[in-house]
Amino acid sequence: MSGPRLAGVKLPPAGKTARRVEWDMLPPPMRDKIEARLCSKVVSAATATGGFTPGFAAVLTCADGSRHFVKAASNVAQKIFADSYREEIRKLGALPAAVPAARLLWSLDEDWVALELEYVDGRLPSRPWKPADLEACLDTLETVATVLTPPPAGLELDTFAEEFGPFLTGWDYVRSALPDLPHLAEAAALAARFGELGGSTLVHTDIRDDNLLITDTGRVSICDWNWPVVGAGWIDTVCLLIQAYGDGHDADAILASRPLTRKVDGDLIDVLLALLAGFFFRQRDEPGPNSSPYLRMHQNWYAEATWAWLAERRGWA
Repeated sequence: MSGPRLAGVKLPPAGKTARRVEWDMLPPPMRDKIEARLCSKVVSAATATGGFTPGFAAVLTCADGSRHFVKAASNVAQKIFADSYREEIRKLGALPAAVPAARLLWSLDEDWVALELEYVDGRLPSRPWKPADLEACLDTLETVATVLTPPPAGLELDTFAEEFGPFLTGWDYVRSALPDLPHLAEAAALAARFGELGGSTLVHTDIRDDNLLITDTGRVSICDWNWPVVGAGWIDTVCLLIQAYGDGHDADAILASRPLTRKVDGDLIDVLLALLAGFFFRQRDEPGPNSSPYLRMHQNWYAEATWAWLAERRGWA
């Protein structure tokens, strides 16, 4: 590791990217229902300010000294996020115990969708990525890929191609907004091969530093199981290594050293990078949402990191 490659590209502040509903903003009947589930009065609430969504998410400390991680979103005012939490409830309930994720303890679906997850006393990985944190998280992703191949029975999931195929339209935007981008046609052609990224593994698809918790014992817990699909088991590893590449690590050497990725066709890795690059090029130019002033900054960083890695791998740099 020689230092961040993207020194001139702003990285959002770690763990401070979301504007969320606070505990005191929840309707009193909702707070009463949550406290009834916790069997104790809430005396303090530490809002989770990572991520890019406005739903309620906080560590609640109760009068009996217990701590609880609770999420909630209004079915009316935050319907898209309530639907997301509803999907997370469904998918968490199907995960095998061997998956390193916080267990779903309870949920309710009324005016608000709410859920409690097992409290994990952990920290986010350091950024720029440190080798020890990165290795621990990559080891965990390999374990998960093994456990979730095949996906849990009865859990209906879209395939990678069904969920991520629409990302290809990002290259239509690039043709219009960045017509002089070097190797644009080659990158778009690579992205168009996204159908080759199929597989028989449940893939998380949102693996990044703010969805990972590392405990004092070195155990890694994976958060936010909203958007899993069925696809190639190595996809999550490559997505995490986009961050590592941008932070200065030799991502290709890591790919070659890991059991999960060392035999993967390099062209397929480039297909994934090209598909994601087109998506991030488009999304970074969209108007910023009120829920996070940093989402477009985050997507700009990913656009630059993904494109730089792809260009280096293809010899375009």
